[in-house]
Amino acid sequence: MAGVALFWAAGTLAWPMGWVVLCIYAAWVVGMATVLVTLQPELIAQRLGPQKGAKRWDLAVLGVLAMANLARLILAGLDFRYGWTSPAFPLSVTITAATLAAAGYAVFVWATASNAFFSLQVRLQGDRGQSVATGGPYRFVRHPGYAGALAFEVFAPVALGSWWAMLPSLIGVIALLVRTALEDGTLQTELPGYPEYSRATRYRLVPGIW
Repeated sequence: MAGVALFWAAGTLAWPMGWVVLCIYAAWVVGMATVLVTLQPELIAQRLGPQKGAKRWDLAVLGVLAMANLARLILAGLDFRYGWTSPAFPLSVTITAATLAAAGYAVFVWATASNAFFSLQVRLQGDRGQSVATGGPYRFVRHPGYAGALAFEVFAPVALGSWWAMLPSLIGVIALLVRTALEDGTLQTELPGYPEYSRATRYRLVPGIW
């Protein structure tokens, strides 16, 4: 889906940075599949089954994120086709941005591997005896998966060399910040042990900032 949107909009397959970003998507999918199969197999059944107790507001946020991701790919492709971003980003800048975007998705996969309750939707998993995740990247921030996703949102448009693609990414960033705040509030009130964890791990996304 990502490749179709990206290269259809670009009108060509001869786009090296488009392939680089597509490879980041592919590596993320493979990484997530590997983690789910080898480390968190119980999450596969949980994700395929009904999401009991999922928060209704989260469906709206997820919809915004999906649309922002699709719009970013299409705008970046159109920008490459018609040269809207001029002058073009230096290659060193796009490569650095791609590296940081990949690092963001690596943190996301690490967070999944470190949290047996890493759900697709915001919900309390009382049926599975949910407890607070404190290992791996959760030692540093309370929502490392979102921190990694934010890094991708910020750096993917730069990797694709498109100022225009930053517009939907900005919407994605706002949606992730809203989701982080709402999920954190849900965990504070509904998950035993989370208030104590939040006092020990002060920051939600970025150490020293928020």
